Amino acid sequence: MNLPISAVWPGTPFPRGANWDGAGVNFAIFSEHSERIELCLFDQSGRREIQRIELQDRTDLIWHCYLPEARPGLLYGYRAYGPNDPKHGHRFNPNKLLIEPYAKDIVGELRWSDAHFGYRIGHRKEDLSFSKSDNAPGMPKCRVIDPSFTWGNDKAPCIAWSDMVIYELHVKGFTKNHPDIPPPLRGTYAALTMEPVINHLLHIGVTSVELMPVHSFINDRYLVERGLSNYWGYNSIGFFAPECSYSSSNNVVSEFKTMVKVLHSHGIEVILDVVYNHTAEGNHLGPTLSFRGIDNATYYRLHSDDPRFYMDYTGCGNTLNLQQPRVLQLIMDSLRYWVLEMHVDGFRFDLASALARGLHEVNRLGAFFDILLQDPVLSQVKLIAEPWDLGEGGYQVGNFPVGWGEWNDRYRDTMRAFWKGDGGLIGEFASRFTGSSDFYDHSGRKPYASVNFINAHDGFTLQDLVSYDSKHNEANGENNLDGTDNNNSWNCGAEGPTDDVEINKLRARQKRNLLATLFFSQGVPMLLAGDELGRTQNGNNNAYCQDNETSWVNWDLSVADRDFLAFTQRLISIRREHPIFRRRHFFQGKAIHGLNTKDIHWFKPDGNEMNDQEWEHDFARSLGVYLSGEAIKERDQRGKQIHDDNFFILLNSHHEAIDFRLPEIDVNCKWQSILDSHIGNGLEVDGFYQGGGNYHLEGRSITLLIQRKLT
Repeated sequence: MNLPISAVWPGTPFPRGANWDGAGVNFAIFSEHSERIELCLFDQSGRREIQRIELQDRTDLIWHCYLPEARPGLLYGYRAYGPNDPKHGHRFNPNKLLIEPYAKDIVGELRWSDAHFGYRIGHRKEDLSFSKSDNAPGMPKCRVIDPSFTWGNDKAPCIAWSDMVIYELHVKGFTKNHPDIPPPLRGTYAALTMEPVINHLLHIGVTSVELMPVHSFINDRYLVERGLSNYWGYNSIGFFAPECSYSSSNNVVSEFKTMVKVLHSHGIEVILDVVYNHTAEGNHLGPTLSFRGIDNATYYRLHSDDPRFYMDYTGCGNTLNLQQPRVLQLIMDSLRYWVLEMHVDGFRFDLASALARGLHEVNRLGAFFDILLQDPVLSQVKLIAEPWDLGEGGYQVGNFPVGWGEWNDRYRDTMRAFWKGDGGLIGEFASRFTGSSDFYDHSGRKPYASVNFINAHDGFTLQDLVSYDSKHNEANGENNLDGTDNNNSWNCGAEGPTDDVEINKLRARQKRNLLATLFFSQGVPMLLAGDELGRTQNGNNNAYCQDNETSWVNWDLSVADRDFLAFTQRLISIRREHPIFRRRHFFQGKAIHGLNTKDIHWFKPDGNEMNDQEWEHDFARSLGVYLSGEAIKERDQRGKQIHDDNFFILLNSHHEAIDFRLPEIDVNCKWQSILDSHIGNGLEVDGFYQGGGNYHLEGRSITLLIQRKLT
């Protein structure tokens, strides 16, 4: 388009952001404490500022104008004038070009320099000093978009919570090394639409991909100067704009929409990992990139007794101020935008407890959750919480409202410790295995409120979990001090890669044990992308800054990797085929009305049922669980009673083998072994067994038996 703009109309305060209506563009930006706002327009390179337009109209603290000559593709930013008084929470500095909070496209890479800071770096007064340097040449620019897109008959898959299989993946890392993806597309949204990727997801049985952050984010200066990056992306600067570095084209919005449309066409949901608890601007010594310069005292939670400093419940330097109605509106508008305009199916909220905080305590019924639950759009999508933050009282597993799923780290820790061989865990194991009713069986919540996982992006991969006793994060440049030391991992006899055949066999078996437990447990299973392929990070349990082979999925598979991929696919298919593993209600553990059986039985190796005292035995590492398919007592969508086969699962985390007496539930049936983690690649079966007889359960193994009628 031709610049400069010659006509400026008053425009309207809503909708906020830069919105193309087919004739021109309306600009609207909220700032309570500013005295003056300038809209800055740039040439198509983004390097040269062409024009500044002072906004003359302000309605309800929203500055606005309408440019009838503006068109999609226009690059812009803002400068805000007001008090620069950090001691009272105000950090206005018109020398800093600012990203608009509602920008739907942010282009260009932040080129770090001292100019991006509102104060003079190295000054003895630190952030109480004032910088006159113009940062515009090194700043990303906002870009006006044309939102038109042909969605056609796109329809949300609407996967039932109980049927979900979540697959957590990083957009770049998942395909960056994929040999069957054209090199220009690797690591992009477009790559996720390619046939090899779709086929892989469908082959293993994924229903829902959970994308690690795709909101526009910033690479921290200290990382860039060390040759690293904020690879995970938990450093948001734009809550409406897709991260442009994941785009293969010049139209990132359209490419993202195409990705969603293609995944939907194959019945796969798209869930976004979103970071609304903090921004990339950090603490009082951080840069001035957007919110800080637009209205610091409004957008951030500041210390009431010293507003120079920020309340930090996130470990990232700041916390967004959801007590402010316009900030809360920003987040709600962002969420609705991604659902209504980008067609995503749900969200996983990073450090969700920080969003619930009122003054200092976590309030489960805070305004944010009340608004979500009554919202006609957002109440209908998947909402998943990471139910903790770093503040006092921030650990809130089990305390989120009805309708929410939660990452269940107690499940992760219990299953890891059990298969590592720790004693005294069978009671805890049973609670987690059956859906964590002690956390979720209240206020109408169901087993699928528990999102179960063994591994996630934060921590060891599955391969590393069985290959390392300790973290090895030296490549992060933090003297191996970063990342948790509480891994519940076991290297099976050697630290890291080894040629020892027996150790490698044990590691493969331990991986089969862990994943079999995950997919046979009640709740929603989540698989970390690449775990089914044997992906390793070489012992790094905090690879947040490793945008390289450490983090990228390796598609060059060994024979062992292919065997484990087949085993994973078989586990998920068993779960999909049998509703006993996808119950919508908790087990009762007692005789079902109208039936002469319980829905679940727990057995000791001698064939006797567990009693209350035996759940506390420190030495117990073996148990069996009988699942009654006829006692599900649930109905399908057409109201038909759901029935399934009866299953018996044997678990032995001890290193020695044990003979397990099989229950004699029906004399007209035999037990058939359909999976044994100790035999071959875990998929070989070992025939039929008579009830009342013994099954030889090897050490550190899991077996799944199904009851078959005699012919």
